[in-house]
Amino acid sequence: MKKTAWVTDSTAFLDEELRNNPDLYTIPLSVILDGDEFADGIDLTAEELYAKLRELKTPPKTSQPSVGAFKELYDKLAENYDQIIAVLLSSKLSGTVSSSEQAAQLVEIPVTTIDSKILAFPLSALLKKGIELERSGKTVEEIRLELEKHRDENETYVLIGSLEQLHRSGRMGGLQFFLGSMLSITPVISIENGGLETKEKVRNTKKAKEKMEGYLKAAYEKHHFKEVYLLYGLHEDKALEWQKELEPKFPELTFRRCPLGATIGVHAGENTLGISWYHNID
Repeated sequence: MKKTAWVTDSTAFLDEELRNNPDLYTIPLSVILDGDEFADGIDLTAEELYAKLRELKTPPKTSQPSVGAFKELYDKLAENYDQIIAVLLSSKLSGTVSSSEQAAQLVEIPVTTIDSKILAFPLSALLKKGIELERSGKTVEEIRLELEKHRDENETYVLIGSLEQLHRSGRMGGLQFFLGSMLSITPVISIENGGLETKEKVRNTKKAKEKMEGYLKAAYEKHHFKEVYLLYGLHEDKALEWQKELEPKFPELTFRRCPLGATIGVHAGENTLGISWYHNID
């Protein structure tokens, strides 16, 4: 049986199971604040990021891992592994997938790069499924096909914590920002085929959460999944509060609270709150 190294990026949330996996390696994205570059999750925590964002003179930026960084990692892994499977954040949100694919052409070890079309813990859930499939004896091609099937069954909805932060980071146009701010509109963002789409425009957080709860109810009645991920920027207490509201309404579901991390926080803001699930992933 071939020995497989698994690679993901720093937007993935690693729970205890993933942190303790000796065959899993993480490559960091970079956060650039007033000209200083920080490696996500290594040089900069989410708490440190949000503190710095309040004092910045220039808009913050993020940067994908370079082709060279991937090549260096893959060359090192080739010393102890037979193959590599990289499960990475959406190619529509970052060039990380492209960097991995280019690096794969420069190394001797076979590398399979999978575009998760998602980020944060939904990416981690896909990664965990892939590791489970590999342990059960599935081939790389079988793993790729199954993960691509599951990724297309994901639903993710996000209440952006800061329109200003989204605008400053370049992810929202000036007119959209102006109109949203003037009208006190709160957009509910969905991730569709790996990209960001405005799903709803509502007046306040309460109505946004009601909309997302409605999406959850409709999806659960149809697919009867078991687990839901509550995503948050900095304030876990807000996710816990929402969890306590949802649990009596969905007693069959398990809710897992997951931070979004520094790279995503640059664009979304510390008050971001989201919800995500897969229709059929165990």
